[in-house]
Amino acid sequence: MIAEVRVRVPHAEIDAPGAIERAAARAAGVREGEVTGVVVVRRSLDARRGAAVWELRARVFVGEPARAEPLGGFEPRDVGRAEPVVVVGSGPAGLFAALGLIEAGLRPIVIERGRDVRGRRHDVARICREGVVDPDSSYGFGEGGAGTFSDGKLYTRSTKRGDVRSVLETLVRHGAPRDVLVDAHPHVGTNRLPGVVEALRRSIVECGGEVRFGVRMVGLSRDASGVTGVEVLPSTPGASDPAPAPVAERVRARAVVLATGHSARDVHLLLRRAGVRIERKPFALGVRVEHPQAMVDAIQYHAAVRAPGLPPAAYSIVERAGGRGVFSFCMCPGGIVCPAATAPGEIVVNGWSPSSRGSRWASSGIVVEIRDEDLAPFAAEEELAGTAFQAAIERAAFAAGGGGLRAPAQRLPDFCAGRTSADLPRSSYRPGLSPADLRAVLPEPVASLLREGLARIGRRMRGFATGEAVVVAPESRTSSPVRVPRDPESLEHPEVPGLYPCGEGAGYAGGIVSAALDGLRCARAAARRLGTGEKSPN
Repeated sequence: MIAEVRVRVPHAEIDAPGAIERAAARAAGVREGEVTGVVVVRRSLDARRGAAVWELRARVFVGEPARAEPLGGFEPRDVGRAEPVVVVGSGPAGLFAALGLIEAGLRPIVIERGRDVRGRRHDVARICREGVVDPDSSYGFGEGGAGTFSDGKLYTRSTKRGDVRSVLETLVRHGAPRDVLVDAHPHVGTNRLPGVVEALRRSIVECGGEVRFGVRMVGLSRDASGVTGVEVLPSTPGASDPAPAPVAERVRARAVVLATGHSARDVHLLLRRAGVRIERKPFALGVRVEHPQAMVDAIQYHAAVRAPGLPPAAYSIVERAGGRGVFSFCMCPGGIVCPAATAPGEIVVNGWSPSSRGSRWASSGIVVEIRDEDLAPFAAEEELAGTAFQAAIERAAFAAGGGGLRAPAQRLPDFCAGRTSADLPRSSYRPGLSPADLRAVLPEPVASLLREGLARIGRRMRGFATGEAVVVAPESRTSSPVRVPRDPESLEHPEVPGLYPCGEGAGYAGGIVSAALDGLRCARAAARRLGTGEKSPN
């Protein structure tokens, strides 16, 4: 007999021998001695009412051996001689599109402007050490996409878009910890995710696919029937001096998956110039707020000191200010605030956590919805008005920071009061912070809405509005401000058959797992067009 039960076990008891088994036996209505094994299939921590309690969903085995579910996920096959499909971008959407194409019997050719993940490590380190941003290899660009050096959070609400479990199992088969199959908010960690990304690439290549680094898409080839391929040029990531301009190479294919990520502004411009329709999309923008982790622990666990064994506390916040949503984004307990600019002369901040979440700081984006009226000064940019709005704020932040990649910042109470901080607390942001009035960076009404939202949060979370918290600007790349339209059934661009806009950069995802799911959907749609693979729409 196998019974699935839900139990609650106090954190103080979770490591006691037999605690889970006893609770599971009671929930299953059997004697503890009859239980031959318990397998936890889901766990989450509830600390809302004081003492922390683990909520578990478990399978109770009675009279038969306990066993975990076998791993599913990606099934390799040889596609070395199959029809090619070009995948532009090697973030989670592009990598999983490539895997989906292989499963459908097609040969992916992945085009990536940045470097492989090992080379990319050096470029990311150089950003922090020297303040030098490579436009092709950074926190935003390169193998694995923006998520590789931004934490590896795998939580998603996109359960209706596909098989989330299959995505997680594919990641586990490529080196992610098995805990991601169980945790309610799974997390790989920036230190572990690069190895997973490398393993995904090896699977693609071993099956006969191709991954080309340092290659930028500069044109889309098409005829009356639709896409015929892409035109590419070397992007020379990591090079200090550009090489002489070579002649563009054409990579031929009857289908192209466009999975370029939310910061590939040049691709959106390329599409508009080529007459490929793009659209404005809602997005959010704001700041990153950093606290000492101990303070967040005290707020969330209702205790002066975090109990042994409890994970560093996180928070999720949604407020209203001026009729708009103000909410937390990419909360990183035990994490780091990082410089996420993708071009010289701009400041962008983001956050990440190692798998241990062992940093002394916690940070989260606090962002506000951006509306059409905010974009009025950039109306001449039409579909790219949101991009121009982002870029103007990022340049203003660079100027306010005083040069290099020093980011403008205020203590949280000073930001809410509209005064420049005399000094700033210690921060995990390695290039350094500069005291500045963030009203010089964030336009109205964004600045006032954030002040109001943060004040509301401070009243609800006692201790949040401490002077030891620092507000760093701007958190501006929450999502793409552009959508590349596609037919809801075929997933092709309505006017360009064979072009599959995909993932965050095209406006159809909001994180690693949702992007991976969208990559798989686009791969299957391409397979239907080319007459291979499964026929179901999902």
